[in-house]
Amino acid sequence: MLIAFHKPYGVLSQFTPELPGQRTLAEFGFPKDVYAIGRLDQDSEGLLLLSDEKPLVDRLLNPKRGHPRTYHALVEKVPTPETLSKLAAGVMIQGQRTLPCKASLLEPPPTYPPRDPPVRVRQSIQDAWIALTLIEGRNRQVRKMTAAVGHPTLRLLRVQIGNFPLAGIDAGSWRELSVVGRDAVLGH
Repeated sequence: MLIAFHKPYGVLSQFTPELPGQRTLAEFGFPKDVYAIGRLDQDSEGLLLLSDEKPLVDRLLNPKRGHPRTYHALVEKVPTPETLSKLAAGVMIQGQRTLPCKASLLEPPPTYPPRDPPVRVRQSIQDAWIALTLIEGRNRQVRKMTAAVGHPTLRLLRVQIGNFPLAGIDAGSWRELSVVGRDAVLGH
């Protein structure tokens, strides 16, 4: 079984809280014995896959089989084409260069429902939405990459894994994927 879930902001990508009062995957009524494939940090939203099939989990988490994941990030200031080229070429984070990726400005910007709590807005600093497609998944990588080029992330959504888009799944909702959905995730 492979499940696509739209993880809301403020939810851990695990079933057991680390601290009292934390929201976890346990509140969303998933079938027994499914586990998250990868992670989205508590401050991020978007597409999270879950499965009860160990070979599928291993395949999707294996770094040697890097599969593309696309993120939309609301960042402080409007990145220049040169800044987007730096992101695409790879940037140094924690002493290691990230792998090359795709980076672009999203124009027009996407229209996502407001986040609860709202993203902080500063009148004196403009913001912009960018798209990043990565094939690696380091801890908080997108946030660290945008910060490294001077554009801290204000809001982050994973919008696609492989060829499978988040579109059509509301925040907090999930659905079991058909063979077609599974093939899209795996890049077939």
